[in-house]
Amino acid sequence: MPESPPAAPTVDSLRPPAGSDEPPVHRRTIEIEVFVRDEYLVVIGTLADVRPWASGEFGPRELHRMELAIVVRRADMTITDAVADMKTFPHVECTDIEPKFSELIGLSVARGYTSAVQERFGRERGCSHLEFLARAIGPAVVQSVTSAAALQFETGGVYPDGGRALSFLANTCHVFIQDGPGSQKIDAGWRPGMFGLYPAPTVTEIRRRIAEGDTGEVAVDTSR
Repeated sequence: MPESPPAAPTVDSLRPPAGSDEPPVHRRTIEIEVFVRDEYLVVIGTLADVRPWASGEFGPRELHRMELAIVVRRADMTITDAVADMKTFPHVECTDIEPKFSELIGLSVARGYTSAVQERFGRERGCSHLEFLARAIGPAVVQSVTSAAALQFETGGVYPDGGRALSFLANTCHVFIQDGPGSQKIDAGWRPGMFGLYPAPTVTEIRRRIAEGDTGEVAVDTSR
């Protein structure tokens, strides 16, 4: 009898179990925070590279800690200010590249952002770590738009512009491909947070609920 093919790996099956003799040799973390400030989004990203096993006696435990901050105009998703700040770096010359990241100013984070960042800062034209962080910031800003809208809905019960601003999500992923499920949900009247369900239900379910008179409203705490 032929042997069964090996089971496909899962993330959990590949992760070393607790107490394993396979400690991580390297850990990279990226943190991105977005703040709403009047008509702008202020974005602060931090990238850190750490050798968890290092004692610091023969080499640093923290290899990189680099910060990149940008200001995005909400009306057109254009970067109006940008500054890079290297806190921990391997060579004294590393910081020479910091001023170059002001070239992010004028870029739109909504369309063509990743390729524009690579053209300006890729390989020898920049710092690979700050360039990676800059690319990671773009999608985070896009996500923050829906987060800001959801915050307004949760605290006031109303979506800005009736939710029409969500149209910028078109073609940003396979769900929001033109005429795909994400776009159909928006056209049907769905907005993030409706019905108190996460993940959002199917287009068919959304249409059924709305047809039955479900407005999708959730309990709103207006005291905050």
